[in-house]
Amino acid sequence: MAWTYLIIAGIFEWGWPVGLKLGLAETGLRWGWIGFSVFCMTASGALLLIAQKTIPMGTAYAVWTGIGAVGAFLLGLWLFSEPATLARFFFVGLIVVGIVGLKLVSAH
Repeated sequence: MAWTYLIIAGIFEWGWPVGLKLGLAETGLRWGWIGFSVFCMTASGALLLIAQKTIPMGTAYAVWTGIGAVGAFLLGLWLFSEPATLARFFFVGLIVVGIVGLKLVSAH
């Protein structure tokens, strides 16, 4: 169950950079998006806390940030038309390999 919490925590990591990006407009702050970011940060941190009861801290943190980084990368491509270069996909792929590797060698 801890891995499920960790994966959900990583998914909540996607929300806060998106919320922050959408929360700053030329006209000022958009408080709804800022609030969404704070909610995602809180939910993500709380689920990471629960996951770390049984998953080693270093593994949990690496997987959590990796899921967040990969998700933020993909959302950046989809929502904000960020560059989709082969090099960027290659290096994000290395992050995915690291996440899968940590799961495979984890005792939990």
